[in-house]
Amino acid sequence: MAGISSLGIGSGVLSSDLVDQLVAAEKKPTSQRLDFNQKRTEALISAYGKLKSAITDLRLPMRQLSSPDNLKAFSGSSSNDGVSVSVDSKKASQGTYTVQVDSLAQAQSLASGTFQDRDTTAIGSGTLTLNVGGETANITIDSSNNTLQGIAAAINDAGIGASAGVIDTGSGYRLVFSANETGVENAVSVSVSDSDGNNTDATGLSQFAFDGTTNNLTETVAAKDAVVQVNGISISRPTNSIDNVIDGVSLDVTQEGITSTVKVTQDFNKVADRVGSFVDSFNALQQTIKGLAGYNAETGQGGILSGDSTVRGIQNQLRQIIGRVVPGMENASVRTLADVGISTNYETGGLDFDKQKFIGKLKANPNDVTALFAEQGRTSDDQIEFLRSGVNTEPGEYSVNISQVATQGAYTGTNVGTGSVTIDANNDQFSLLVDGETSVSVQLTAGTYTRDGLAAEIQNQLNASSALAASGKSVIAEFDATSGAIKFTSDSYGSNSNVNVTSVDTNTQAQLGLSVASGTAGVDVAGTINGQRATGEGQNLFVEGAGGAAGIEVRVNGGTTGNRGKIEFIQGVGERTVDLITNVVGSDGSISAKTEGLRKDLDRIAEDRARLDSRIASYRERLVAQFTAADSLISQLNSTQDYVSQQLAALAPQNNQKN
Repeated sequence: MAGISSLGIGSGVLSSDLVDQLVAAEKKPTSQRLDFNQKRTEALISAYGKLKSAITDLRLPMRQLSSPDNLKAFSGSSSNDGVSVSVDSKKASQGTYTVQVDSLAQAQSLASGTFQDRDTTAIGSGTLTLNVGGETANITIDSSNNTLQGIAAAINDAGIGASAGVIDTGSGYRLVFSANETGVENAVSVSVSDSDGNNTDATGLSQFAFDGTTNNLTETVAAKDAVVQVNGISISRPTNSIDNVIDGVSLDVTQEGITSTVKVTQDFNKVADRVGSFVDSFNALQQTIKGLAGYNAETGQGGILSGDSTVRGIQNQLRQIIGRVVPGMENASVRTLADVGISTNYETGGLDFDKQKFIGKLKANPNDVTALFAEQGRTSDDQIEFLRSGVNTEPGEYSVNISQVATQGAYTGTNVGTGSVTIDANNDQFSLLVDGETSVSVQLTAGTYTRDGLAAEIQNQLNASSALAASGKSVIAEFDATSGAIKFTSDSYGSNSNVNVTSVDTNTQAQLGLSVASGTAGVDVAGTINGQRATGEGQNLFVEGAGGAAGIEVRVNGGTTGNRGKIEFIQGVGERTVDLITNVVGSDGSISAKTEGLRKDLDRIAEDRARLDSRIASYRERLVAQFTAADSLISQLNSTQDYVSQQLAALAPQNNQKN
């Protein structure tokens, strides 16, 4: 290669340009074939990518329709702007409620007396003990922070649910304490250990005391709970967001003294819009397939995926799901998508959607329309509720047999008779542990009660418990006249359900029959589904392992042991389409297999290019060597010719003289 620049000197013909032309001619056919194959392979990969994207876009609307909750959308309205409504369709049901706002929740605010400056005058020293919502912090006040500003900073650094600041009133400075959260349970209590030995006077650090006994601070804003009446039932919450009153409905109140009518209604248009999104995505997929695999009569050409077996397979599987009767619904009032206004357009291959027909069918046959799209388990026993299926659950009928019904945990006190009881400071407090995790402190109102009246008072205090409200648990308190005992029952079921009494007052055991002791835990439901062993947790029964019923979960709300009828599991269009799409676009799906094969083809094309480059380089080297040898020989012959010519020319004058 180094001598290529000398080519042609000897011959004037065998030049490097001629080598380049011969090399290019040798390389061109193979290079063109590889270029064509690479472009086509890359185009096929791009086409499969577009197909995969369009199929994936169909999965989201179908996944929404595969959930029964999304086929019974609810919306909420309020007649007064002071009450706003949000609805969780998974839990809500239709209804009308009267909501009266008696008071709004407030965060407590306390203020000190007036001081001449904020950061110079030493106020006092000792310890401030802040209690906010049951959390306590001890704050040391000494020469490093015994000014108004220093005390405020120390309180803020404590991170206890209260903040402090210094306000310039124009005639002096005041220290302000504020609870970070609303509600009575978040009220601020301040007790003082003053270094001057007096913790209650209005001098030194004790002028900041506010503990219910010594109140040297001024309560500028009282801590208040929000109190609303829902259909005449009074409800209190520490915040202005009212949850866990109406199933699936959250109320936010912003104005006191108002009454609002709250309506929860089924939103048929929202459900229809979800179905419309599915139709739009399906039609977009058909357009993509038409562009990639269709035939253009004007140009006489088909798309790059025309005749592709993968595309045909996907189309056929979708048609089988969308165009046929849903298995298990052969005798239902709604059997196919066409029955609810979704018909095939044979000109375009897409779907047409009659929204009004769909809404009419949804109103008339909500259960069948739900089953048409979503999975549904229909039980023959009213006290058995289908909850969900698993990825391996197969459509069909499954028998249910219950060997043990779930029970609730409970604590029963001792017999103290049926006479009235007086509640005072010696028997007005006790604590419970509910379901092993929620601690509840009960403070009874002093007074004389009948035993039933006492049970009602206990129930009222339990209903007002913020700890129970936060955990979503509840406890039923009742007096059993037969046994003469107070009984507490957890609202949950199963082996985790229980009520324990963890502390009592001085005379609680003698007068109320309550002592520190554990209750009797509940038991979990037990049984089989289709003869397969099922795991019980509370009232829920779940089938593990393999088999057609694998993944089915039901709730047994009561009844007897033994044969409890059947579950008919129907897998609607939505769930079946989601399963198909997941299989098609998954890592082991047909599109991934095609794409992986094409990427391997690109790797082979790259290897062929490398081999071509190596062969062409060898070919060039051979040409150069051959041309160099020929050029050298020609150069030698030319030199010999020149020598002979010179010799002959030298002899020519001598011959002329002799003549």
